[in-house]
Amino acid sequence: MLGLPAVIAIAAVVAVAAGLSGYLLRRYSAQAKLASAEADAKRLLESAAAEVEAKKREALLEAKEEAHRIRAEVERETRDRRIELQRMEKRLLQKEETLDRKIEALEKKDERLRQREAELEELREELEALRARQLAELERLSGLSREEARELLLAQTREESRREAAMLMRQIEQEAREKAEQEAREIIAMAVQRCAADHVAEISVSVVQIPSDDMKGRIIGREGRNIRTFEALTGVDLIIDDTPEAVVISAFDPVRREKARLALEKLVADGRIHPARIEEMVDKANREVDNIIRQAGEQACVEAGVPGLHPELMRLLGRLKYRTSYGQNVLKHSIEVAHLAALMATMLGVDVDVARRAGLLHDIGKAVDHDQEGTHVNIGMDLLRRYGESQAVINAMCSHHGEYEAGSVEAVLVNAADALSAARPGARRETLESYIKRLEKLEEIAGSFKGVEKTYAIQAGREIRIIVKPEQVDDVEAYRIAKETSRRIEDEMQYPGQIKVTVIRETRAVEFAR
Repeated sequence: MLGLPAVIAIAAVVAVAAGLSGYLLRRYSAQAKLASAEADAKRLLESAAAEVEAKKREALLEAKEEAHRIRAEVERETRDRRIELQRMEKRLLQKEETLDRKIEALEKKDERLRQREAELEELREELEALRARQLAELERLSGLSREEARELLLAQTREESRREAAMLMRQIEQEAREKAEQEAREIIAMAVQRCAADHVAEISVSVVQIPSDDMKGRIIGREGRNIRTFEALTGVDLIIDDTPEAVVISAFDPVRREKARLALEKLVADGRIHPARIEEMVDKANREVDNIIRQAGEQACVEAGVPGLHPELMRLLGRLKYRTSYGQNVLKHSIEVAHLAALMATMLGVDVDVARRAGLLHDIGKAVDHDQEGTHVNIGMDLLRRYGESQAVINAMCSHHGEYEAGSVEAVLVNAADALSAARPGARRETLESYIKRLEKLEEIAGSFKGVEKTYAIQAGREIRIIVKPEQVDDVEAYRIAKETSRRIEDEMQYPGQIKVTVIRETRAVEFAR
């Protein structure tokens, strides 16, 4: 039996032999694989080279075919272009031949035209000579030179043109007037129907009734001290004459006259008349009238529908309660103008507030025109500017008498409303003397034109009728006289409302059968 060392030695030998054999086997296997891989790589290289060669030949073939195709297309396009050029050349040759023929024809026509012009020139010379002979013959027969005949013809042409223009103007103006009057009449009629205002003219009373003539002596007082005190405190004049049971108060300022009237009535009712009592009653009357004025101004603003008015303007409006114009109360007139202007502005679609406000304030200057210089229009402009009224309201106010140009439709409406309120029957009156002077002035203006035979002022001076001589005035001239008369009336006269001018031209043929 072998020992342990021997077994170990044998085992080691066997292990070494086994490891050597494994190494040899692995090496052989690796060499076999390497040879196989080299063979595969060689085959792949050969295959790739063959494929590249084949693709190269194929690309070369395709390039040759493309070059052949391009060459064929270029040759075809060149051939087509050559054919097109030949065709165009042929057309150009034809056009050139056509132009040559046309030029030749034009040259022949030009030659004929030159011949025609020469013939026309000869005819023109003959006509000029003939015209000169005819003009000379006409001058000899008419006895007028050429310039005189031309002036006569131009004068006749101007006269005919002026007549035709006047007739056309009259026709156009008549049509426009009829249409405008119809529309204005409808608007005004509707506004008047919707405005229910009191038209009765009011007159400021300046006469105080007293119970007996004995009261006159008490009013005068010892050595006239009572009447002097009263006049000094009120600024009015007391007229105590032979009028039974009446004392007249005279003053230009209607507010002062009203205060004096109230104070005198209180004194007469009380019966105690002396300077201290007079002073007390005048002070009481002043406060009472001031309160009435303030309330009247506020009531007028409410009645007219004009809010936000300056307190001073309201106070001035209240003063108009004691002011009249041709017998018409100015405050009621202003309220009526505000209503009429607002109604017409509503129907026309313009600014109702401006029309209403300007209508109420249009106569505001009359509240202080006794104390300030200038017309009530200029005074009113200053007042409205001072108390912050808008330019639209100021313009509508200042243009209601035509002193300033109307800058808006509202201004024209205020003017129309003012005239409408003043022209209502019974609204205004005037003194007999001024009425007669106005009628005389109307007839004087109407009779100042050539060809006028008679003039008649009718309808209380609201219309003037002019009868002309038919042999001196034709229809066109009658129309001109009517326009010129109306223009002169507007420029030279002052009158309420409007005045109608009617020119009558009448021809009568009268014969008697015997």
